[in-house]
Amino acid sequence: MSAPHVPVKPVVFIHGLWIHSAAWQPWHQVFADAGYQPHAPGWTGDAATAAATRNRPEALAGLGVAELTAGYARYIETLPVKPIVVGHSFGGLIAQKLLADGLVEAAAALSPAPIKGATKLPLAQIRSALPVLRNPKNKTRAVALTARQFRYGFGNAIGKDEARKLYDTYAIPGPGRPIFELTAAKKDPQSPTAVDLTAVRGPLLITGASHDHTVPEVVSRQAFDLYAGSPSVTDYHAFDGRGHSLVFDSGWADVAQYVVRWFTRLHRSERDGS
Repeated sequence: MSAPHVPVKPVVFIHGLWIHSAAWQPWHQVFADAGYQPHAPGWTGDAATAAATRNRPEALAGLGVAELTAGYARYIETLPVKPIVVGHSFGGLIAQKLLADGLVEAAAALSPAPIKGATKLPLAQIRSALPVLRNPKNKTRAVALTARQFRYGFGNAIGKDEARKLYDTYAIPGPGRPIFELTAAKKDPQSPTAVDLTAVRGPLLITGASHDHTVPEVVSRQAFDLYAGSPSVTDYHAFDGRGHSLVFDSGWADVAQYVVRWFTRLHRSERDGS
């Protein structure tokens, strides 16, 4: 009698604000080689390519964290088994929400956008958010970064030419509403950025980057500290010398290898019963 077929474990990659899901393409092979089936669906409103998304920014206008999270929850429901997720920036916030809700098996949140409860607000983070926050009307609009703004927020730790190439390849408009939801979280008891910090859930890895302007490392570390009372596994790692582009710039492989090894150790421990 043949053994029952066990579906390959899916991994869902969730991109952040202003970056197209195509930026995850190099990660697919790394995870496939480790035995995972990669998926990188875009945000609700994203087109199939960065260029096509730039041509229809209105499709993203007005979307908030709740709508974006619900879009990924619907996608996950179509998979044969519960996946693991890897999220960057706002994708890292979404990954934490999916994990706390029990929709995914484990999650890595890389330089994640702050969840409710995070209070640190470095000047670099404020400056990175100004393209959206300077105009209240942007709450219902899609906003695109200029090449100069991208260089500051994402590409400050890499060369000017590389930053420009990444901007031309992956940058897309993003909904302004999630940024406003972050700034309102402290006073909003129903903030969509809230995560159940004490939920019994799968393991969570949070990472920071020492030169990150958009989500400074101190903010990533505070996110980890907020889980101090959690009964579930929560790990932290900082990438030295890296900026917010760490998951798709020329140093992406170092980050991908660290993350895939973290997941692999989890599954090895499960198989060994430890």
